[in-house]
Amino acid sequence: MRIAVAGSIATDHLMSFQGRFSEQIIPDQIQQLSLSFLIDELDVRRGGVAANICFGMGGFGLNPVLVGAAGADFEEYRSWLDRHGVDTSAVHISELRHTARFICTTDLDQNQIASFYAGAMAEARNIELQPIAERLGGLDLVLIGADDPAAMVRHSEECRTRSIPFAADPSQQLARMEGPQVRSLIEGATFLFSNEYEKALAEQKTDWSDEEVLDRVGTRVTTLGAKGARIDRRGEPSIHVPSAAVGELVDPTGMGDAFRAGFLAAHSWGLSLERAAQVGNATAAHCLEADGPQEYALTAATLTERLERSYGSDAAAEVAAYV
Repeated sequence: MRIAVAGSIATDHLMSFQGRFSEQIIPDQIQQLSLSFLIDELDVRRGGVAANICFGMGGFGLNPVLVGAAGADFEEYRSWLDRHGVDTSAVHISELRHTARFICTTDLDQNQIASFYAGAMAEARNIELQPIAERLGGLDLVLIGADDPAAMVRHSEECRTRSIPFAADPSQQLARMEGPQVRSLIEGATFLFSNEYEKALAEQKTDWSDEEVLDRVGTRVTTLGAKGARIDRRGEPSIHVPSAAVGELVDPTGMGDAFRAGFLAAHSWGLSLERAAQVGNATAAHCLEADGPQEYALTAATLTERLERSYGSDAAAEVAAYV
């Protein structure tokens, strides 16, 4: 399958302050606040949901197509993704804005001061999918992840118009989107991805019940954190897939993106939905054991070993034929 992943491309700048913000604030000067912190640690991580998902799929050898907007400062990041099996030829480069950036400082009490610069992400709404599909000889699936909301709606509308199967994955952008936007994004999706909170929020925003959502999508995939994942289809019993075995818990950032990468990889091989969720859970477990959403190493040996440990020898043997 030729899969395109549309969504955010960003870098995270994470800093640690070895003090307490509360000790730096003078209450009677709060109206004229001007603070400066000496930072001891800076961790720059590659991120953005589309880039994270593509990284994971690249590890399976799928050569996914990254669709999103970045700035002229993207070249080093592009090189990293290219080396990890991602097709970055469809990334729109802004002439005016930098790549989106999340900047966060955390103190000793785990309080945070953070800013998010959307930057080039705002230009994702200008991306047309059809020229990308024509250049690549067609697209079998487009995952529409968190991005500029106007871009997300445009991509879903284009997929419906051009009969391109798509997966709706609004994640954190649900909070920013209005009901009509969410309904437009979801309507007709082959897959709808969310966690439990996002599932409830999507139903609230659309004013659709769980059954009404299932009337409008092919398959609804809900991640359940430590409880694994649930798969729902209209008129069929739910499938619950327990989480995969995990060793040391290091960092949960990007787990959901890793799950999607594994799920779509198994789907592209023609495996069952249950097996796809198992591969998704196993990939997410790899991510959980690494420090950062694109720092885990996925190999055929580690994947099949985890699948056998978590779901049995039949699961491992079936997946082994493809990795």
